[in-house]
Amino acid sequence: MTDKKSYIQKSWWKIGSVVLLIYTFTCGLLLDVPHLPALEETIRNLYFHVCMWFCMMTLFIVSVVNSIRYLGNNNLKYDIYARQYATVGIVFGILGYATGAIWMSYTWADPNNPAFQSFSAVAREPKLIGTAVALLIYFAYLILRDSITDIDKRARVSAVYNIFAFAMLFPTIWIVPRLLPSLHPGGESGNPALDTRDIDSRMRMVFYPAVIGWTLLGVWITTLKIRLNILKEKRILK
Repeated sequence: MTDKKSYIQKSWWKIGSVVLLIYTFTCGLLLDVPHLPALEETIRNLYFHVCMWFCMMTLFIVSVVNSIRYLGNNNLKYDIYARQYATVGIVFGILGYATGAIWMSYTWADPNNPAFQSFSAVAREPKLIGTAVALLIYFAYLILRDSITDIDKRARVSAVYNIFAFAMLFPTIWIVPRLLPSLHPGGESGNPALDTRDIDSRMRMVFYPAVIGWTLLGVWITTLKIRLNILKEKRILK
């Protein structure tokens, strides 16, 4: 009984992640949403596309913090943490990009949408291009790290590059796309989904729990990958 209680106390955030995601899928698909022109029912994708971006940013922040911690004390465990948080962050970035592309295909690429001009205009969308560049920079981080065989050198070089990759998120995703003409919501007025004009109270009841649920899932996956990575390294050292 004590062991069971101890397990629940340690795993409360994992249980919370499952509960919040079940709530997100159930309420996100069943509850009523505002019927906005051009969006209609596709607005429900907000609970997936945007929330996955929040998760990605959180994981990248934790990753760069661990890279900085490694440079401060040369403890290789922080290098492992940085690598795995960046890896899972990339996965959620790809999922966010994919759900955004699907959403775009039903809204921006609809000839009946007044904002639609041409498929070439959509292809030149600065938010899409900037996001692709940011993810490619992080892919390069993984390639660079795996190309160096010396453990200490690999950790130092990848830590420095990780700081650079994180710094590049801001111009590629947040700054440059807002300086150029864009179809993406929030291009000039702020962050989409956080503006009171973007979603109403009904959607916030699902949106904020969804952000927490996806983020906790990302952390959960990362902790599993970290444990597996540490076990592999212990076997190699033996």
